[in-house]
This record gives sequence, C-alpha cells and structure tokens, in this order.
Amino acid sequence: MRTTQQFSITLPNEMAAFLKAKIANGEYATDSEVIRDGLRILMARDRAVDRWLMEQAGLAHDSAKGDPSQALTAEQIQSWIARRLAKVTTTS
Repeated sequence: MRTTQQFSITLPNEMAAFLKAKIANGEYATDSEVIRDGLRILMARDRAVDRWLMEQAGLAHDSAKGDPSQALTAEQIQSWIARRLAKVTTTS
C-alpha cells in the first residue's frame, strides 16, 4: 500500500517564487520538501493552539464562570492584544 499521495497545486506568484528560492539557495532539494516542511510547521502550530485552548483558555473560561467579576471585557481583551502586537513589532 502507498504511504504517499500525489497532488497538483496552484500557488500565487509570490509563494511560488518563495518556494523556488528555498530550492535555489539549497535549503531544500525539491518542491515537495518545501511543502512537507511547511505542512509540518502548520500541524505543529495547530497542535500548540489546541493545547493552549485546552490548558489555558479552558481554565480561564472555568475561572470566569466561577467568578464572573474577574472576567475581562471585550475592550480589555482588545487592548491587551494591541499591546502584545505593539511589543512584538517593536522587538522584531
């Protein structure tokens, strides 16, 4: 039984150029290697988000249900996100 599947994909020019550059500079040998690595990274990110949702967001939700006065408003959350983004962009 085969353990792989062949796909035909279409990429925007910018992504295609990025993929070709990865091969041209020797980071990868084939288009498939670039795509597989990108998918591995995407899968790892999805696992991390799922873990965060289960471990952090779930606890915060349970805590807020137990004591609604401790919950943040939408505005407070938006402000927190804006501060985090500003911090990330200034340290990059």
